[in-house]
Amino acid sequence: MQNSPPPPLTSQIQRALRLASDGRLITPPNPSIGCMIFDSGGHLLGKGHTQAVGGPHAEVMALRDAAEHGCSVSGAIAYVTLEPCSHHGRTGPCCDALIAAGIQKVVASIADPNPLVSGQGFERLRAAGIEVEVGPGAEESRELNIGFFSRMIRKAPWVRMKVAASLDGKTALDNGKSQWITSDDARADGHAWRARSCAVLTGIGTVLQDNPRLDVRLVDTPRQPHLVVVDSRLETPLDAHLFIASRALYIYASEQNDAKKAALEARGATVIYLPGPHGKVDLAAMMRDLAQREVNEVHVEAGHKLNGSLIREGLVDEFVVYLAPKFIGQGAGMANLGPFTELSQAIPLQFRSTDRLGPDLRIVARVEGRDRF
Repeated sequence: MQNSPPPPLTSQIQRALRLASDGRLITPPNPSIGCMIFDSGGHLLGKGHTQAVGGPHAEVMALRDAAEHGCSVSGAIAYVTLEPCSHHGRTGPCCDALIAAGIQKVVASIADPNPLVSGQGFERLRAAGIEVEVGPGAEESRELNIGFFSRMIRKAPWVRMKVAASLDGKTALDNGKSQWITSDDARADGHAWRARSCAVLTGIGTVLQDNPRLDVRLVDTPRQPHLVVVDSRLETPLDAHLFIASRALYIYASEQNDAKKAALEARGATVIYLPGPHGKVDLAAMMRDLAQREVNEVHVEAGHKLNGSLIREGLVDEFVVYLAPKFIGQGAGMANLGPFTELSQAIPLQFRSTDRLGPDLRIVARVEGRDRF
């Protein structure tokens, strides 16, 4: 039996999705949700998107907006981009708020993948006599919250690897110099991708060679993502620039060094021992641990060695690659992968977008099949 096509996007759901996108930088680890409430004549009564963790969800914001404008929502239709929650978490159940307000119908894009909700919100709404329609905007809502869906379903974050390289695929000169291969436009765009993530991940090689801050500076952001460092032997310097930004810093190690661990934690870091084979950090276990710490999206900015390890272990879902119009020749590549002996061993990708950023080209490519969960 063929799958039926998804319901068409209504203008109301499109507007709710735009609202959800507006809140994307503040909502992690919660999903980004938008809600629009209309009366039976199609007049807007209230709108809102989910706030920062611990704050109101989209439905409550929309109800408050309607009340502030003196609008009754009794008998109205709520368009929301994710199933209204049905459990007591950091806030109360949104479906109860909709029921109490007298909403007549709820049009939702997609069910919440959180097992604490997952269909129960819809059931509670229907039990209260509210008509529920599900489907319009499902693909768009899921894509907007792909990290949240990944964490809830796969128990691992969505991992996006950023690479800046020359047209011949080199990320640094043979002597290690890499600042700057790409343009100011590309670097600002890279900071925008950092800003939407829950955590930026790098390796100790990058820390020791570049002493980077790896925070968001080139675009406005209401929060700094966490920082994750893969540091098998706990070599992170206590005066590293990583400590400048106010944010959570997780350092994963494989070799126990309790004295250095205590010193790093005195600087505000959290050190986690996760030994794997060959004296390295167990990268797959690290991703599972990050999911338990409510990390939805991981943004990787690392050297070719760690990049290669993450790709080889099948932990990378998507690539954001900036290509500068120049040839470097000898130098470091994007990832230490090879050598393959057959073309069939190559990792299949799907291009999602290609865009010009100043003189550079940005390619977003997804590992084939990684989003089928």
